[in-house]
Amino acid sequence: MPGMVTGELTGELVQGGRSNLTYIVGDGTREWVVRRPPLGHVLATAHDMSREHRMLTALADTSVPVPRTELLCQDEEVLGAPFYVMEYMRGTVFRTAEQTATLGEQQRQDLSFQLMDVLADLHSIDPASVGLAEFGRPEGFLERQVRRWTKQLKASHSREIEGIDELSQRLAASVPTSGRVGIVHGDYRLDNVIVGDDQRIKAVLDWEMATIGDPLTDLGLLAVYWEGFSGLENNPIAKGVGPEHGFPSAKQLFARYAERSELDLSDVDWYLAFGYFKIAVILEGIHYRFIHDQTVGEGFEHVGGLVAPLVAQGLATLKEA
Repeated sequence: MPGMVTGELTGELVQGGRSNLTYIVGDGTREWVVRRPPLGHVLATAHDMSREHRMLTALADTSVPVPRTELLCQDEEVLGAPFYVMEYMRGTVFRTAEQTATLGEQQRQDLSFQLMDVLADLHSIDPASVGLAEFGRPEGFLERQVRRWTKQLKASHSREIEGIDELSQRLAASVPTSGRVGIVHGDYRLDNVIVGDDQRIKAVLDWEMATIGDPLTDLGLLAVYWEGFSGLENNPIAKGVGPEHGFPSAKQLFARYAERSELDLSDVDWYLAFGYFKIAVILEGIHYRFIHDQTVGEGFEHVGGLVAPLVAQGLATLKEA
């Protein structure tokens, strides 16, 4: 984009992400965000920059707040990998217990319910109305999701994990019938949104796993981030959220979502169990990259220890259901 840069560029890695790499790049006058895939061992379809860029661009004029996209570059000779550039939005990303401790009780509730309202708004959008009719294949979506994450697990195999094969098999054998088709974020949680000084959500980030399918997969995954890591030591993934930190319970979040979306949540336990499985596979992939020295940043050394407890909770959720 000739004329875009007016001075010498500087770059800073944004800490906290565990997958795609995010940098703040500036020229002394303006700042942008650059996103690119992780270094080495990139699982097929898991880090597609063009998909993330397309989703952000499609949602630009909807009720879902997203950063404005500037440029997509798929020429790997520039940075060594495809990347895209988007606007830099100032605000707070609540990633730690120290950060969420600064919020009052009412602020915690308001922010939690905002999170659900934005998710319900996302799921209410007709994909075809924003040019995403061909973005995914909703038929057989849940079956393919279980197969896909089972395949991703095998691609990152470096050790035996008790119960993970059983969880995969049980999920595949009990897939519910999907309801409404919608846009699925794929990794929706509090630390994937930017919150402004007015405590309003300014932008939803990290759309790398977005697709068209069953919206309730987002709900199950969010609940795992919200309560599934409670009590787990050395947890760098989900901090400062959930009832133990003064936030509403996952059940209260479900109720808020149900009021706004009118979707049937009777099979939500399956989606919760699938959320446990999906996060376990993602973390196992991160663990694989860490032990092969293919990660950038800090906080990866304890990720591998979280996988087995998440698998156990997924199995327990299915058995309770």
